[in-house]
Amino acid sequence: MATRLVQINMKARDDSALGRFWAEVLGWEVSSEGPGVTNLEPPGFAYPDPVAVCVDLVVSAEPKTVKNRVHVDLATTSAAHRAELVARLTGLGATLTDVGQGDAGWTVMADPEGNEFCVRDPLPEDTGPIAAVVVDCADPSAMAGFWGEAMDWTVHSVSGEEAVLRSAKGVGPYLRFVRTPDAKTVWNRVHLDVRPYPGDDPEAEAARLRALGATAVDLGGDVRWTVLADPEGNEFCLLSPS
Repeated sequence: MATRLVQINMKARDDSALGRFWAEVLGWEVSSEGPGVTNLEPPGFAYPDPVAVCVDLVVSAEPKTVKNRVHVDLATTSAAHRAELVARLTGLGATLTDVGQGDAGWTVMADPEGNEFCVRDPLPEDTGPIAAVVVDCADPSAMAGFWGEAMDWTVHSVSGEEAVLRSAKGVGPYLRFVRTPDAKTVWNRVHLDVRPYPGDDPEAEAARLRALGATAVDLGGDVRWTVLADPEGNEFCLLSPS
């Protein structure tokens, strides 16, 4: 058994407006599975496919109070493209922001609701518009150990400061766990959604993830998915097999 990273879930005060922003940023299409939910996928995309990690925006009245522990890095192809993209994003409503990055090889911005993201230097690989999904953590090595077993993604590198995973098919964005001194204090406004393969038993998969070090999160009420937290307390959702 194994899971796949299929999407990120982002809370939003206005899912439709924020969805339109991110659709423009990524060049993706907008759909909705119901009120308060906006779904973003590449044109012609056959979900799920590791060539892209999709984005679900879900309405929430909870205010954003701290820096998000999960964000996306946007891909660029050259220094000129990076500058052009930053200018285009600013025109769409993004703002430059300072999270203590110093003279880094990327530009930190925030979307219209304040969610941080980065425009990074070019990578040699074609990842699509999202170069990486980035998770702040205290121990990149331990996170690589958990997520490398939780999913069928390949661990590419592990150091004291960062661990990097990517789909075993060698396509789509990377998943990066980056060391940060900041402690987790609130529910993550952006989190990972993983999905088992068709025919897998979701209850058995949830039990396997708990045996690896995940913990159950009780939201109350009746939901169609299982909410868990990784060993550092980052919430994630185990969706139904597909």
